[in-house]
Amino acid sequence: MGIWTDAFIAPAEPALLSRKEFGQLVVDLARERVVCTPWALLAGELCVNASLNWGSVSGQARWDAPELGTVLCTDERPEGFRDNDPPPWGDSHERARLLARGEAILDVLPALEQTPYGKEDIAVVFHHLDFANRAIADYFRFEDKRTMLVAFSLAQPQNRPLSTNDCWSPGGPVHPVRTCLVHTFKHASEDGPLPPLASIATRHFGSDLVNGETWG
Repeated sequence: MGIWTDAFIAPAEPALLSRKEFGQLVVDLARERVVCTPWALLAGELCVNASLNWGSVSGQARWDAPELGTVLCTDERPEGFRDNDPPPWGDSHERARLLARGEAILDVLPALEQTPYGKEDIAVVFHHLDFANRAIADYFRFEDKRTMLVAFSLAQPQNRPLSTNDCWSPGGPVHPVRTCLVHTFKHASEDGPLPPLASIATRHFGSDLVNGETWG
């Protein structure tokens, strides 16, 4: 399986964008060829530290293609194998409904209008980064359609570590987030935030940004 990295970018303050602002952020991600549709919309209890491709409900929405209305949950480990450390070092606990999905990015806007925005955690899940974008192709070593991206809007702030291996003991600096962007990858040729993603984040979050990575 190898080592995967989940990278995030967020405002310096854990602010919640308005529903309209969050919708425009999501639309810009596709219009400016950072991500490829289809998209999926989730609402419920989400963990911003859940490994995107490995066990998260975002990953289930991406890979399992469940029916609309399905309630997705993270798997519970058997007694004796549970890890009670805070995620990403320990187990994540998620439960969310798949509210909508689509190919056309503008269809996400009316779908967002029907969500319990600000009261429950919201996520828009994209299938993968757009490697037709030269800036993205140059950042990574090769095209990989497992590179899903999730835009989160959280009901309450959650802490993301700035730099950690999820197999290490808990500790180190963390950053509280409410609205943030998280993407996953296996091989990159450059360090730092993905440039076209940072450009969109600056426009919607402001110039004072925080980014970090979890790997394992």
